[in-house]
Order: sequence, then structure tokens, then C-alpha cells
Amino acid sequence: MISYAGLATALRLVERAGLEHLVGEQMVPAAADGVNAPAKLALIVAGMACGADSINDLDTLRHGGMGELFDGISAPSTLGSFLRAFTWGNVRQRDKVARQMFAALAQHTPLLPGKEVLAYLDIDSMQRCTYGHAKQGSGFGHTKNPRQKCPGPRAERAC
Repeated sequence: MISYAGLATALRLVERAGLEHLVGEQMVPAAADGVNAPAKLALIVAGMACGADSINDLDTLRHGGMGELFDGISAPSTLGSFLRAFTWGNVRQRDKVARQMFAALAQHTPLLPGKEVLAYLDIDSMQRCTYGHAKQGSGFGHTKNPRQKCPGPRAERAC
């Protein structure tokens, strides 16, 4: 029994999109810890899909029926050594794999819009005027300015 619903489906999609092929083709880790990079990166992606946000959290892949999904599951320390072996060039290779993987996922999932769809992204944080006795903590927001309860005008950006 696999305790993370949807993981098998997500891994099937990643496999169909060709993550292991892209990693094997594009990434060449120089250190000895870079052996079997496609499988290790697939394990890290699966761990992140299960909610792992640190190297130690990747241990969730070694419990329950996870062995049914993977041929071999590396220890978190092995995966950590793999990640620490990355050079700056390896990180750039990983970025290229991520871009190509996103394009492959867009082909396999029709829910993702293509480049013909126009989208606006507002990257500014919302800041509104605060006033009144009920707003006692308003001076301690993310602006860190206790006297500025009404921020000035902000520019709207569209990308």
C-alpha cells in the first residue's frame, strides 16, 4: 500500500514525459556521487511530491509500499551527497532539464496553456491603508515601518 495518493500517477506522467532520458542526456555530474543521476533525481522529485522539503524528509520514500514504485531507493544521505556534488555547471544543466521537462509536460497534459495564451502576473505584494483602534498590530507588517500605515502609490507590473 502506497501512503501518498496520486504519487504513482505523477511518476507515470514524469516517466512518460521523459525525465530520466532528459537527465541522462543533459546532465553529467563530475563527482563520483553523480552515478545513476536519472534514478536519483527521479527519487528527489518523488520525495518533493510527497512533501519532503529537506534531505532527511526523503526518508518517506523508504516506507510502506514505495519499493513497488522504484527499482531501488537510495538513503537520504546518498541523495544529499548527490545534490552536494553538483557544480555550478551541473545546476545550469539541471535548469535546462527543468525547462525541457516543463515543455514535455505541457505536451502530455492539455490542461497547461501554451504560448498562445496571454497571461498577466502581478508580482507586487498587496499593501493597503490601515487605520483605526482595531488595527493595533498594523505597524508591524512586512514593511517594518511603524509610522507608515498608509503606503504610497505602487507600480503595477504585467509580465
